[in-house]
Amino acid sequence: MAIVKSKLLKEISDNYPNFLKKDLEKSLNIFIKEIKLALYKKENVEIRDFGTWSIHAQKRRSARNPKSGEKIEIPEKKKIRFKMSKKLFTKINENK
Repeated sequence: MAIVKSKLLKEISDNYPNFLKKDLEKSLNIFIKEIKLALYKKENVEIRDFGTWSIHAQKRRSARNPKSGEKIEIPEKKKIRFKMSKKLFTKINENK
């Protein structure tokens, strides 16, 4: 099950009841906007003990349409790559 923005906001507001929900939402929106802006500028985004987001170019390539078998060209495109930190990796993979 994925966590959606509304669930994340509810969880944060439940854990920090002294803050107004609208202020928490504004903070989260600013946080997400800054990550998007940095990636748009082709900068890496690193959050210590969590991970790093970066932009990588996927090369232009040839492929086949599975339905018709027709050969098509797929243009170069940018992808976001996430690499988790060692601490997060250890936390996820620890035996319970």
